[in-house]
Amino acid sequence: MVDTSGYVPRNVFGVARALAPVADRYVFMSTVSVYRDWPTRPLSERSDVLYCSPDAGPDYGTDTEDGPTQYGYQKAGCEAAAVAAFGTDRTTILRPGVVLGPREYVGRLPWWLRRVAAGGNVLAPGSPDRTIQPVDVRDLAAFALHTITEGFSGAFNVCAPVDGATFGGLLADCAHATGSDASFDWVPDEVLLNHGVRQWSELPLWRTFDGVWRVDTARAQASGLRCRPLSLTVRDTWRWMVESSEASSHDRAAEIGISREKEAQVLAAWHRSGERTS
Repeated sequence: MVDTSGYVPRNVFGVARALAPVADRYVFMSTVSVYRDWPTRPLSERSDVLYCSPDAGPDYGTDTEDGPTQYGYQKAGCEAAAVAAFGTDRTTILRPGVVLGPREYVGRLPWWLRRVAAGGNVLAPGSPDRTIQPVDVRDLAAFALHTITEGFSGAFNVCAPVDGATFGGLLADCAHATGSDASFDWVPDEVLLNHGVRQWSELPLWRTFDGVWRVDTARAQASGLRCRPLSLTVRDTWRWMVESSEASSHDRAAEIGISREKEAQVLAAWHRSGERTS
């Protein structure tokens, strides 16, 4: 049983108990948001996980600013539900971070691709050297199937390797994939924060906390996780966007991206400050 969409613990518990007598294994797609210290600190599978009862309902947990979220609590309860029904030896927990690739409905990479394709002077967040570790959805799916074939149990952080890619590389890949002549103006984190730019949403994938892109994936790598270069994820996502109407059809995509007006205002203020560096 591969559960990619469980969100409410009591629902997962009911499904898992019904399937436990007839299924060999329960593979649950969780998230790094189950960790108590995400996104503020680097993480491994040994890091503390939020507590949530396996029979909790949809109202359990609370959102805290830059800390644990109800989503994280609920997913932690779903993990507990799967283990309670199937036992530790028959349960596999996959904890991806950011998942990108063709058919991404959240809209993070599609927004960057559209913005870069539009050309001009693009507001780029922080430093081009900031490391990022999104995983391609196809690599995540392949690893899920691999854990079933090999009978792997326990929890796995499923992200690209730490220090394997950079934000600057991502935007350069977007320019290459789209054939854009856009230029990038890298504005420091503190300037963006002072102008009220919302992390994670207005500039997708930008977040300043130390733990966001410091998720240890050594266990998954040693167990067979293979991650393709981010440039291929970018290229294939753009190809999907060009060929399919799906790319702009999901409501969540409307929540992503800074307006061109606000982008221009932030860039103008940054240029006026005289602190800009080439």
